[in-house]
Amino acid sequence: MNSCISDESESSRGGDHDQQQKMIKYKGVRCRKWGKWVSEIRVPGTQDRLWLGSYTTPQAAAVAHDIASYCLRGPSSLDNLNFPLTTLPASVRTNMSPRSIQKAASDAGMAVDAQFAINQQNPTPNYENNTLHGVGHIWETSGHDPQMIRQGEDLNISVEDYL
Repeated sequence: MNSCISDESESSRGGDHDQQQKMIKYKGVRCRKWGKWVSEIRVPGTQDRLWLGSYTTPQAAAVAHDIASYCLRGPSSLDNLNFPLTTLPASVRTNMSPRSIQKAASDAGMAVDAQFAINQQNPTPNYENNTLHGVGHIWETSGHDPQMIRQGEDLNISVEDYL
């Protein structure tokens, strides 16, 4: 299960070793008490945090954080990401506005959530020990259209909006 509530309750019950999932702590990711995974990142040089969205899986929230980290900190952030960046979406740059960073991060995170949903319907061995493999191909397809970004609108969307 991907819910942090389910994972914690299974491990506290001392369930079967094969059924327990090792909880991996990702940078910039936390779990809400109702089981959603959320991501935010501190804007360098300020006390401000940039909200990156709410996701079904911790991996999706971690990918969103990685994209935002790269956009805010540039290539110097590559050694401190949750997942290695092999390929970036064409639309991701280091000089983007906060709203554009939110959109790019949200697109990447939702692409990962969508891939998890597809894999649950048709299981394939893309995921091993709660880590994500081959995330680069997901990011390549998660580019965004700058004209779709509207100033003043909060991004509060989830992959469930599309299922």
